[in-house]
Amino acid sequence: MQNQQGCVSEFPKQLILPCPAKQKAGMEEEVMMSMTEKETAAMNNPHFVLVHGLGGGAWCWYKIKCLMEISGYKVSCIDLKGAGTDRSDANSIVSFDDYNKPLMDFMSALPHSEQVILVGHSAGGLSVTQATHKFANKIRLAVYVAATMLKSGFLTDQDTKYGVPDFSQFGDVYELGFGLGAEQPPTTAMVKKEFQRKIIYQMSPQEDSTLAALLLRPGPTLALQSARFKEDGEMVEKVGRIYIKTMHDNVIKPEQQEAMIKKWSPSQVHVLDSDHSPFFSAPFSLFGLLLKVAATSAGYK
Repeated sequence: MQNQQGCVSEFPKQLILPCPAKQKAGMEEEVMMSMTEKETAAMNNPHFVLVHGLGGGAWCWYKIKCLMEISGYKVSCIDLKGAGTDRSDANSIVSFDDYNKPLMDFMSALPHSEQVILVGHSAGGLSVTQATHKFANKIRLAVYVAATMLKSGFLTDQDTKYGVPDFSQFGDVYELGFGLGAEQPPTTAMVKKEFQRKIIYQMSPQEDSTLAALLLRPGPTLALQSARFKEDGEMVEKVGRIYIKTMHDNVIKPEQQEAMIKKWSPSQVHVLDSDHSPFFSAPFSLFGLLLKVAATSAGYK
């Protein structure tokens, strides 16, 4: 600083350089603080990874994704093979590993230091479960929304009874695809348009069921039936699980959901007064529940 005579009376504090040792210590402290802030931010604003059910796509989650992003959360919506914007022919997908590859590739590419909250809807629960077997250390929490939750996949007839929709009460509801030939089991299935609202979206806004009718694609049922997972024992149990029941579900009926919950008990069970598609029929309630379980998920690891 200069006095009235133009002489320097003192150096500005910002020009006084610290000694190297103190500077290094300060930098280390700053880095440590920065890391702590990043970890805190990650805990407060977790990364949600949303997985659709059979025939759906990332588009199913548009309301939830919007609510989360507006609230400052990071969200990734996966298109499994043959679904959404993935142009693969579902009739050519005959193994679950092939069908679920987009999610497995996504999980593999995540940094080892990052943990996500995996959310699976309907058959997307099988995708989430496979991920918990292979990437347990990268998953902060697994959330099953009206989803198939079977630890080992479809190993037994009981698993099929619990995890596969039974539409017999509605009649002939499926459009089937026979990619391996008419004499072979069907490779794909999709609920016929005239049944979709009645079965899947009966409590959802009309515009959402109309959107779904435009975007739903045949799902690779043969691939889904091959979903079987080798139990990794301790690893898969390291991941905390939450189940969100849907009380007016015509696809995975409440009694099926309850049977899976009893067979492989999750950490928490929550209930929504919705149809099979709460991301349409009860988006604010589902959003609130996801934030609630995320806020308490730190205790599961």
